[in-house]
Amino acid sequence: MDIFERLESNVRGYCRSFPTVFKTAKGATLLNEQGEEFIDFFAGAGALSYGHNNPELKSALIEYLTNDGVLHALDMSTTAKRKFLETFERLILNPRQMDYKVMFPGPTGTNAVESALKLARKITGRHNIVSFTNGFHGMTLGSLALTGNGGKRAGAGVPLNNVTHMPFCDYLGTEADTIAALERYLEDSSSGMDLPAAFILETVQAEGGVNIGTRGWLEALAGLARRYNVLLIIDDIQVGCGRTGPFFSFEPFDIQPDIICLSKSISGYGLPMALTLMKPDLDVFEPGEHNGTFRGHNAAFVTATAALEEFWQDDQLTQKVNRNARQVRDSLLDIAANHDAEVRGRGMIQGIEFADHSIASAISKEAFTRGLIIETAGPNDEVIKTLPPLTISDELLTRGLEILAESTAAAVPELTCAK
Repeated sequence: MDIFERLESNVRGYCRSFPTVFKTAKGATLLNEQGEEFIDFFAGAGALSYGHNNPELKSALIEYLTNDGVLHALDMSTTAKRKFLETFERLILNPRQMDYKVMFPGPTGTNAVESALKLARKITGRHNIVSFTNGFHGMTLGSLALTGNGGKRAGAGVPLNNVTHMPFCDYLGTEADTIAALERYLEDSSSGMDLPAAFILETVQAEGGVNIGTRGWLEALAGLARRYNVLLIIDDIQVGCGRTGPFFSFEPFDIQPDIICLSKSISGYGLPMALTLMKPDLDVFEPGEHNGTFRGHNAAFVTATAALEEFWQDDQLTQKVNRNARQVRDSLLDIAANHDAEVRGRGMIQGIEFADHSIASAISKEAFTRGLIIETAGPNDEVIKTLPPLTISDELLTRGLEILAESTAAAVPELTCAK
């Protein structure tokens, strides 16, 4: 471990939570250099929904590389890009009667968000964006301005402007009508809020603590956007691509976003890739007005196409997510019943928030010693968040949940004694 401590920047984070050197990975497990196995309930922060080294995706990538397929092409046309676009239209857009143009903004989620902001401002001629408390949208300056977490915002070192933060769903409690409050700001010329170009939100706030937007709140927000001619941007970077069940997290609701941001699991293999989808009449960029050297990541196009063909020809994966989600929720409710805690989530992103904010981190550390990789979320790391691959076997899911329960039982008495 010396080389990492001696040479790598202090900014590294996850390696501190999971202090070992990983060597191989397959499906929902990782192995370290000592051959110890860890069940993965983290899945690359949601970038590995189909698990590590999925054989179908790996086979497609190896074949492409063996045949000297183009890897880097900026935004030039390639066979890999064409096949991805054709497959995405056939398996994702057309069955959902969704009419969107596809932009490749750069390889990461924050690239997708930055391009969405730039597009919304160009379309409307307005500078302000409304984002929501506890949202997380990325670490570049525009995306960071949208993000609620104070620690991450402080890292910018400069003022983060042109954003108004409003309460997300039940942020003020279940009795408060946060949609009515937002509308009052919009309709009152003396509210101090400039009419925004867009609302941007996650339907499930993943990093912010697994906070759920309810059907009523989400649909009311979409209606508010229409009434005030404000664009609606859905950031589906962590909770899209099947994480909540359907391909898009907003599918169960009466919502038609103007712009959609995708990344993380869109490549299916952990390769960097991002998409910004916009309704055709919003495609107003001039050629080259938003560009980037690595927006044509053809290896990611290949694995993304293979993932769509393998998992989205039918609804079998969605059905599996729904089945496993019930098991996860039941297990978390059993754990929470013995503590001052709340369970929340959708699909295969669920968590427990503990009133004692130190418990979740202690559980994560204890779980690691028992062979489970699981992370925390929320502004104070007060939520233990389950984020396993969607393809995890029933046996590994059950064992991982058992380790989580054992780790909670082991961590909480330790905390009590320490106090």
